[in-house]
Amino acid sequence: MASQSGSRNTHLDIPDFRLPTQRHHLDLPAPPQQLISTTDSQGPTVWSRQLDSEPDCSPSYLVISGGTGCNAICAAFARACYVLPVSDDGGSSSEIIRVLGGPSIGDIRSRLVRLIPHAPPGTPLNALRTLLAHRLPSGDHAELAAREEWRSVVEGRSSLWVGIPEDRKETIRGTGWRFLVYFENEILRRAHKNFSFVNGSIGNFLLAAAQSFFRSLSSAIFLFSSITNSRANIVPVISTNHTVTIAAELTNGTHLVGQCEISHPIPRPRSLTYEDEHEYMSSLSFDTISPTMGNQRNVFFGAESKNSFEKLRASISRLYYINAYGHEIFPVPNPEYVSGLGSHEVLVYSCGSLWTSIIPCLALRGVASAIALSPTLRAKVLFLNAKNDRETEGYTAVDYILAIARTLNARYQVEPYGLGPDNAATTYPVSTFVTHLVYLRGCAVHLDAGLIRELGVNCVEVESDARGADDIPLYDVACTKRAVELALGGSSC
Repeated sequence: MASQSGSRNTHLDIPDFRLPTQRHHLDLPAPPQQLISTTDSQGPTVWSRQLDSEPDCSPSYLVISGGTGCNAICAAFARACYVLPVSDDGGSSSEIIRVLGGPSIGDIRSRLVRLIPHAPPGTPLNALRTLLAHRLPSGDHAELAAREEWRSVVEGRSSLWVGIPEDRKETIRGTGWRFLVYFENEILRRAHKNFSFVNGSIGNFLLAAAQSFFRSLSSAIFLFSSITNSRANIVPVISTNHTVTIAAELTNGTHLVGQCEISHPIPRPRSLTYEDEHEYMSSLSFDTISPTMGNQRNVFFGAESKNSFEKLRASISRLYYINAYGHEIFPVPNPEYVSGLGSHEVLVYSCGSLWTSIIPCLALRGVASAIALSPTLRAKVLFLNAKNDRETEGYTAVDYILAIARTLNARYQVEPYGLGPDNAATTYPVSTFVTHLVYLRGCAVHLDAGLIRELGVNCVEVESDARGADDIPLYDVACTKRAVELALGGSSC
């Protein structure tokens, strides 16, 4: 409840969970809040959020990223809109898509959970975070255990509900909107598809149920944010209620279908030979219901899979979208994404998977001109990965920059007949898309600063104390903030 003391500051108690004022998704969020504690002489310590009295002069960011690549540095962006792809077909999202259809919500759920405000243990907000971040049992023989735990959650018996206020519990689970019960009903209606709950994310189930109920992913995001007292500003790159599938064309002319197959493919049959690959890929990919699902169920992969990846037969030349019949299509970006490019000050291409996290947000109609001609963007900053992965093996820093520029300068529409001004394609210089390249000192990706400068791009080197298991540096909040400060200050290598 709002404090009635004589203080000029306004206090919002975390347990109150009041809904944020409804607003357009790309409006700038309110100034950051700090957790403070006050002790009543007749009661326990009360944790609340104190609105900053000073205006926040930090720049506004539009951050293009995937689900996990940017999670560790979100705190560096005080006022940010996050644009995320909806084409991930791995993890428990694959099972939701296989049975219920709809866009992928796994990356969005990951970011929503990350942006839940911090709260002390034992508070309702912390209990909500624990519930929505929880995954059901996983493993080769975990189906019965996963189903039993799911039943305890949906019936309200699970210990995960302890500490969650009754109104939030019933909004998520029971009467009224009853989203988890709604999800259960939708699964039962498709019982012949044998939905697997193994490794299922409760947050994914809530978001998928809300998207299906409202027929709007944006509305589902708003509900999730409201329940968790979050000011997260997240925009799906494509506004759709249908499954979205990406494909990659390799330089040798072959194609890979689906994010999972491009980035971290599941193990193939032991008997598969190189000559059988085309036939095998065809059987996996072009299903008239969903081009990436086929017979795949609950596609699992862990962080370690990207460190022990199977090499691509050739490098990726382009990424494109396809429909359920395997035909290339040209989707329109979410209008909120395009308008955001014309209202924010810093565009960030986040660290993460280049071809399956960043490029899907660029290979869309009108995005190139929105970036190149934006009247507000002061800097367009690419955070270079510290090391290459399966998608970018052998890449130099220049290759990352050119992949972005080449994608944005491509045409995303059915080629018209004839010539004329209406059919002319505009090619923008590299520097209209990327103004700064941020890289970590000691990174494993080769960088030619002179060649990058010739492209009109400034280099910004930062040092990080964070290290991965292989001792390669990782981005953290401090070095990310420093990098943006240097970019906006005009520093270059």
